[in-house]
Amino acid sequence: MTLRPEDERFMAEAIRLSHRHLGLTSTNPSVGCLIVKDGVILGSGVTAIGGRPHAEPQALAEAGEAARGATAYVTLEPCSHYGKTPPCAEALIAYGVARVVISVTDPDQRVSGRGITMLREAGIEVDTGILETEGRRSLAGYLMRQTRNRPYVTLKLAISADGMIGKTGEGQIRITGDAARAQVQMLRAESDAILVGIGTAISDDPELTCRLPGLEDRSPLRIVIDDELQLPLGSKLVRTARQYPVIAVAGHPPSFDDNTDAAFLGRRATLDAAGVEVLQSNSSEPGELLEALGTRGISSLLVEGGAKTARRFLDAGLVDRILLFQGPADIGEGGIESPVLKSNIPADFMHVGESRFGDDLCDEYERGF
Repeated sequence: MTLRPEDERFMAEAIRLSHRHLGLTSTNPSVGCLIVKDGVILGSGVTAIGGRPHAEPQALAEAGEAARGATAYVTLEPCSHYGKTPPCAEALIAYGVARVVISVTDPDQRVSGRGITMLREAGIEVDTGILETEGRRSLAGYLMRQTRNRPYVTLKLAISADGMIGKTGEGQIRITGDAARAQVQMLRAESDAILVGIGTAISDDPELTCRLPGLEDRSPLRIVIDDELQLPLGSKLVRTARQYPVIAVAGHPPSFDDNTDAAFLGRRATLDAAGVEVLQSNSSEPGELLEALGTRGISSLLVEGGAKTARRFLDAGLVDRILLFQGPADIGEGGIESPVLKSNIPADFMHVGESRFGDDLCDEYERGF
């Protein structure tokens, strides 16, 4: 591999570009691509909303004839197979690029290594692994679904200075300020799905949409762990279910007697009539739910609460990233303890960054995969 001084700079820009459509590209990853010649960006592209067209043909089309002899910076190995669109590797060859720089090799068996081979056989210089750690982070959802058939799970918690996430009987409590809350809205916009437990859904009555102006249409699929289908019909989640999809994850119906079964089925029919999809899954085995979501093409899941739900995913070893937003004030007596704190992060997580949002801090931890 022959690195050039500008390689990391342009790859970093391609990675930033790829973030633009996180959560919007269906089963395809959000990939960034730049076409560069003599230090000038001639064309740029990011996987389109819905997953097509891919990043490379968009960047090449923008560069046009000037792409001949240029370098392409791509966050993920260009595809080499014919699907609903021709291979991106073929497009790079046809436009006459001289060099392709790749951050991450694609684990998809239809692609893995084949795109690189196709480019090299055409006489194109190929370098891989440029800013690979950063590239894998930007593609984490896609890579997790490809390798483990489940979404990449981020656990987000807002914690008071005394380690609480709420107060018993008081519903939603404001722990962090506006800047941190805006960042959480951005997390929602970049996620395929968001999940809470029924306790949080009832006590806080959240809407779980993205409320940033102009990004409302990027609201994720909303999921509630609701074993007995207790989600109130008057809740914000149910009232907005036809606009922003909601899944209630029910346990397998109880079989104490015919009346119990009938009541459960009645609640299911009522939620269904309101536009809420009911998915039956064993909530004590969250891996079962994640597998079902992966089958649907869900690549990233944001778990927002509450304590019981967070602990369930942590205990199952199914959390891949932890974001701890900490506010400056105490909650005090009656507080609900956070399931995880900076002082007891699981040993297999690594601290990868700290950010400040006004008076609040956010610590980020990741587990490799």
